[in-house]
Amino acid sequence: MPPAGPLLEARALHKTYGPTPALDGADFALHPGEVVAVMGPSGSGKSTLLHCLAGIIRPDSGTVRYGPHQLTGLSDARCSALRRSDFGFVFQFGQLVPELTCLENVALPLRLNGTKRKEAERRARDWLTRLEVDDLAAKRPGDVSGGQGQRVAIARALATTPRVVFADEPTGALDSRNGERVLGLLTDAARDTRAAVVLVTHEVRVAAYADREVVVRDGIAREAVGAA
Repeated sequence: MPPAGPLLEARALHKTYGPTPALDGADFALHPGEVVAVMGPSGSGKSTLLHCLAGIIRPDSGTVRYGPHQLTGLSDARCSALRRSDFGFVFQFGQLVPELTCLENVALPLRLNGTKRKEAERRARDWLTRLEVDDLAAKRPGDVSGGQGQRVAIARALATTPRVVFADEPTGALDSRNGERVLGLLTDAARDTRAAVVLVTHEVRVAAYADREVVVRDGIAREAVGAA
């Protein structure tokens, strides 16, 4: 059973783009070490919720609390620092830096946090090995497959030992076989390191890897019926 206190919690989030409400009073809670799937149709507000939770965008009203920090009250610089140190990100298309090798991509967040190059690359290589893509270390993202690139992106997300990993449609650009493999590696590695995961998806097969599901519809988040 997860601890009583949430690691990351949002209350009454509202966010509007022009006349369209993306979030309309959404609540959310994430406990240490759990994987939560955020589901919903396209345009339901699930990606906006993720971006608010990660401090990438600010809600029009409502609060987001991460441990002792109220993200909605922090400066942009402080939010950026938290994202570098405590949060990891995996996006649909990986978003690796094309000019860097796969090893350099994984080492990049460590270097940005002040880790010496040799140590950063050692840790990056360890994660590439763990994600079964150590043979890609010297290659650039344009020279690897989509599934391989997503494994490199997961290695980059986990290299800093984050407390929360935000994964936004991480298998959306992959076929089912590669998607299943990537999801297994992501959730297994996160659980091994006790990282919590917010997994945004519209696919039931992806949500099956989570401990519980939250459904976002019309800007409101609700626990899925029958979720643990």
